[in-house]
Amino acid sequence: MKTMRLLWSSRYIGCLLGLLVSSLTFGQTKVSINEETRLKESAIHQKTDTLQSEMPKSLTFTASTDQRFTFFNDTRTEDNRRTPVSVYGVRAGFLFPPSHRRANLKGGRMASFKAGAGFYFVNQSLNQPGLLPNSSESVTRRLRMATLYYERYLFRQKAFEISMPLELGYGHSRYERNDDVSEKHELARGVFIPLGVGVSGAYHFPRVRWLPPLHWFGINMLVGYRFVLKKDIPESQINYTGLYLSVGPSFFLENLTADIKRWGQKRKRNK
Repeated sequence: MKTMRLLWSSRYIGCLLGLLVSSLTFGQTKVSINEETRLKESAIHQKTDTLQSEMPKSLTFTASTDQRFTFFNDTRTEDNRRTPVSVYGVRAGFLFPPSHRRANLKGGRMASFKAGAGFYFVNQSLNQPGLLPNSSESVTRRLRMATLYYERYLFRQKAFEISMPLELGYGHSRYERNDDVSEKHELARGVFIPLGVGVSGAYHFPRVRWLPPLHWFGINMLVGYRFVLKKDIPESQINYTGLYLSVGPSFFLENLTADIKRWGQKRKRNK
């Protein structure tokens, strides 16, 4: 009998120990699962917060110089080839943040599009007599043009960006006889309305700790075509319709303002 009681007691104690071990193991597993879940949720929240902090919630001012090589239909060589004309200008506007996240816009100062205004000017000597009606002299052309532009980003990945600018302008032209240096005799003037569409690509130089200004510069490329909706002098052979190109260094003001803002926030945290 004593032997039977000892056996039953040992089995009872074994069952209790088994239940205790199982409950401890289950509790540890549950704690481990909960801890892992909390870590994953925390990582997701941190990632979400980081992405939200990268997305600007307000407009960002941007400005840049803009030099283009334009092929006017009325500027040709003796063998009837178009020659490029240097058009100088400046652009200023704002970067508009995206209303929703787009997969092709990642990193950097994320923006859906930018819009603003530009100003351009041309001073060109035309050695082709007969471009203006009732005139056989060579002339000097002076163009002044203001534009409104809308440029939607098609792709923006850290240092690279591709966009499609649309421009509508209002221009003023003046033609002077260039055979008299002492006095400028105006031959004609007019108003024209150009419309341009193109594709632009840019590369921002990388950020270097010991040389922050490097990140403010980069390379910009632009290919487009300008249509003239209204000619300045309809009776003339003057025509500003044509292809325009731009390749060269560029200054990105938004990178400078972003660095200044970040430096200010860092100084406040250190105080």
